[in-house]
Amino acid sequence: MRPCLWLWHEGGMSKASHTFTCTACGASHKKWNGQCDACMAWNTLVEESPLSAGPKGPVAKGRTIPLTDLATQAEAPPRAASGMAELDRVLGGGLVAASAILVGGDPGIGKSTLLLQAVAAFARAGLKCMYVSGEEAAAQVQMRAQRLGLQDAHVQLGAETNLRDILTTLDRERPALAVIDSIQTMWLDSIESAPGSVSQVRAAAHELVTFAKKRGVSVILVGHVTKDGQIAGPRVVEHMVDTVLYFEGERGHQFRILRAVKNRFGPADEIGVFEMTGAGLAEVSNPSALFLSDREKATPGSAVFAGIEGTRPVLTEIQALVAPSTLGTPRRTVVGIDGGRLSTILAVLEARVGISFAGLDVFLNVAGGLRVNEPAADLAIAGAILSAREDVAIPPDMVLFGEISLSGALRPVGQTENRLKEASKLGFTQAIAPRLSKYTQSSGIRLREMPDLTAFVGEMFGAG
Repeated sequence: MRPCLWLWHEGGMSKASHTFTCTACGASHKKWNGQCDACMAWNTLVEESPLSAGPKGPVAKGRTIPLTDLATQAEAPPRAASGMAELDRVLGGGLVAASAILVGGDPGIGKSTLLLQAVAAFARAGLKCMYVSGEEAAAQVQMRAQRLGLQDAHVQLGAETNLRDILTTLDRERPALAVIDSIQTMWLDSIESAPGSVSQVRAAAHELVTFAKKRGVSVILVGHVTKDGQIAGPRVVEHMVDTVLYFEGERGHQFRILRAVKNRFGPADEIGVFEMTGAGLAEVSNPSALFLSDREKATPGSAVFAGIEGTRPVLTEIQALVAPSTLGTPRRTVVGIDGGRLSTILAVLEARVGISFAGLDVFLNVAGGLRVNEPAADLAIAGAILSAREDVAIPPDMVLFGEISLSGALRPVGQTENRLKEASKLGFTQAIAPRLSKYTQSSGIRLREMPDLTAFVGEMFGAG
């Protein structure tokens, strides 16, 4: 039998030691390290108080939970529309009762403005709404509401960070919707750590989500983001809530994108497009026309990508610039697209087509501040880069889409018909896509199918 080792200190057996939790991945560590062993992130470990040992003695027997089968028919959850079409689209058709929603975004991007407009819209639609600010005084929120023309909306306003007081007020008032701005400023007096710490954020989010489910109150939580663009705090918060929304955009652009990355009551990856104006955020019903409004005619290095964002087809302009490099290692600068995708496409062009980019700087940008994550953008990226390198403009009435494999072949993508219909509405007359794309020739666009990247380069630029 193995000997049992005990750790003793003066006064009896040692108590449970403090643990250190990674704010990026949630992994626990027994001691502090500069780098998390699980996700390899630096300076993300924070100290947490130990959990209690639980009840003493035998555990009481629990009750039997009710069970059902998968064939049980349940009614769809009721939804409340705000009247803001872009917001309702991202939510999946409207606000679901007793749902918990987490909204994240960069500082100053307009999260508070968006949610103040949203809560005012729901109030005007007949819902009892409450807005609780932990970052601003009530007078500051009132000044913003007056600037946005929302002072006549019947919204109950409060400024508090003590979560116990907030929950007591919510339980008494019983609003249909409560906005908490922000979750990182809330604190529980039962947790011995500062507001914004992992334990405080996790406990506050748990209390609010539990309250929402038990009392039937919809809760919208505002979350800060890290420098990597992820919502600050433990990732378990994103698992607790029903919907996670990101408010994206570039400071230099007036466009803002509200993107759903998780939604238990609707499609994920759905987007809503807004334009920042002096009077607040204005909805954009046709984002394709907005993103292409300033596009120059027949310019080398420009290609139009027919993409799909959620359930909506969106046309965006991809811009490229290729110039001789004076550096030993040429620069690869990317805005709005994953940098690894650009490196892969450049490698395929060199290995499969024989076009080298050695000694050349490559700059890539998505116009309008939109971020493109779809693999179908590969062909448009390659087209923009080759157009800039060869100084040959792609026809202004042409759209491109298709995924490029490592072998140089073009792989077909889904929803070809919807992409081409959107392009046809904006006056485009021809498109290039991979072969075997499902297309019924009903959109009025001339589709030129390409088997691989070599054929595309030969067709468009007379090389390959």
